[in-house]
Amino acid sequence: MLMNGNTELSAIQNKLLEPASVVTGLKVDADILIKECRFISKHIGEVISLAGESDQAITSSEYIPKEFFNDMESSWKGRVKRVHAEEEFANVDVAAQALSTAVTEDFLPIIVRVKAVMSSHGSSKGEISYAKEHGAVWFKGRRLTPTVWANTPGEEQIKQLKPAIDSKGRRVGEEWFTTTKVENALARYHEACDNAKCKVLELLRGLSSELQDKINILVFCSTLLIITKALFGHVSEGLRRGWVLPAIYPLSKDYSMEESSSEMDLLRLFPYWLDTNQGNAILNDVNMRSLFILTGPNGGGKSSMLRSVCAAALLGVCGLMVPAASAVIPHFDSIMLHMKAYDSPADGKSSFQIEMSEIRSLVSRATGRSLVLIDEICRGTETAKGTCIAGSIIERLDDVGCLGIVSTHLHGIFDLPLSLNNTDFKAMGAEVVNGCIQPTWRLMDGICRESLAFQTARKEGMPDLIIKRAEELYLTMSRSNKQTSSTAHHGPSVGYSNVNGLVGMPDSLGNMFEPPSGTFGLLRKDVESIVTAICKDKLLDLYNKRSISELVEVVCVTVGAREQPPPSTVGRSSIYIIIRRDNKLYVGQTDDLVGRLGAHRSKEGMQDATILYIVVPGKSVACQLETLLINQLPSKGFKLINKADGKHRNFGMSVTSGEAMAAH
Repeated sequence: MLMNGNTELSAIQNKLLEPASVVTGLKVDADILIKECRFISKHIGEVISLAGESDQAITSSEYIPKEFFNDMESSWKGRVKRVHAEEEFANVDVAAQALSTAVTEDFLPIIVRVKAVMSSHGSSKGEISYAKEHGAVWFKGRRLTPTVWANTPGEEQIKQLKPAIDSKGRRVGEEWFTTTKVENALARYHEACDNAKCKVLELLRGLSSELQDKINILVFCSTLLIITKALFGHVSEGLRRGWVLPAIYPLSKDYSMEESSSEMDLLRLFPYWLDTNQGNAILNDVNMRSLFILTGPNGGGKSSMLRSVCAAALLGVCGLMVPAASAVIPHFDSIMLHMKAYDSPADGKSSFQIEMSEIRSLVSRATGRSLVLIDEICRGTETAKGTCIAGSIIERLDDVGCLGIVSTHLHGIFDLPLSLNNTDFKAMGAEVVNGCIQPTWRLMDGICRESLAFQTARKEGMPDLIIKRAEELYLTMSRSNKQTSSTAHHGPSVGYSNVNGLVGMPDSLGNMFEPPSGTFGLLRKDVESIVTAICKDKLLDLYNKRSISELVEVVCVTVGAREQPPPSTVGRSSIYIIIRRDNKLYVGQTDDLVGRLGAHRSKEGMQDATILYIVVPGKSVACQLETLLINQLPSKGFKLINKADGKHRNFGMSVTSGEAMAAH
């Protein structure tokens, strides 16, 4: 209705009716849609409470924890207009005031006395607390009985205290107390809330019944709203990030049209998951007229380049904005991406078998109008034969004439007698900084034959003894193959910027440039080992005590600084350890690891943190393991930034006790 009242937005809305119709299977005329919307909106507005109504605020009390009233009232207050349930709402207000009065009269004098009197056996303690599990407000205290009754203030109220009882008539604990007056007031308040909730549900069910005949219009409107919001969110965020709408043309090789293109041009392309406004994105120009064979060091950005090009092409052909300064994208008939391989024991297939199956499907379907992207081709088998298979696949794609990128570390491909007419060699660049080779993450012409494997292994904490021995073996192998390795290569041989001659001398790299030892990687390995051991012991203990039904495998998974946990962690209990760059740890537990990690990384000092996580059977187990790790890791020599979280309590919060507030 709002969009219909604006000429520009109304035109947009009319265009979006078609995709909404495709999704829902319903055909709705624009005029009929608006008419029905007015009818539905009128009926909803008569019943549903609108934002800004001040007569449905959650009850508050000076001495009762606000969480209590929020839990009791938030599920039904603010749902319907108060005028339709005035009697029920008023009864809740009266009952809440009576409860507040009872708590003030029976509990507050005891708290005042506790603060003023010191016991010979230690200081007395008392607070008004919310017992969440029981939905009750009780007094929590100890050492309250005076040694000598002297008829002083608060003594009469202490005499009225009685042990708090749960719904099954069992005593809750040694420190929980109530009075008859508070218990009666609490029962009346609960009854009033239940009546109000039932009334609200009755009104909502009645409204739902009245609108049942309009269900198709509601479904259509909801779908139209989702599409509109998605596009609005996409364009708003795209503009903020500097994305652009691309020019989309048919591929000229299949169309005799003036407006066609035989290439894909992406100017200042950047990874879609990075924000250029934060200055952490490397911009690349991709002018693709052929198939690219892409080489580069580990961590040099090959996979990121494939993902970025794939995302830009897919977004572009869908008519959406792309992460670039400008873009010309052909209308591909298919976009095919093969990333890292995986095995499938259930199907009896190795990772190489699955890779071959997927690439077979890709090669057989590719046409001259396809975009084909293959990351680290033939990595799962013996090098020599894998190189030959990769070369043959590249020849096939070259013959098809498709656009695309094939990344590889199989440098023997360039020694094969391949017949290529539609292929260019590209590399992810690197440079020397303070005597160390570092990736620039920039796309350039040429072939990079250096993988930086030794430096990468050392950075990830591989022991120096192993690295040095590997370098010795590499030098030995290089000398024995020196004559073979001097064979001429197809295409340019230099793929580094500001690193002259390094590509031609791989055997000398290990001695010329050595980055600092990977102390952070060693710390991560130590944390992973100790956390896994602690969790295994605890889960075994819980299993032996029959606290858990089955003994689960403990798998500690690492999530890198720029990575996200898999979606499978959502809704599953897990414990996690964040390793900051200052080598301090944070231990926590959650049922939504993706959301919790996002919240942590928005804080200072957490942006580049690495996380380890273990999925565990249930929230209770996760809480126990969290406390155990917080208490044990410092004794293993690790520094924690949340030691205080190890002092967990099993009761609610207090508005009068600073100690209890700090504990939570």
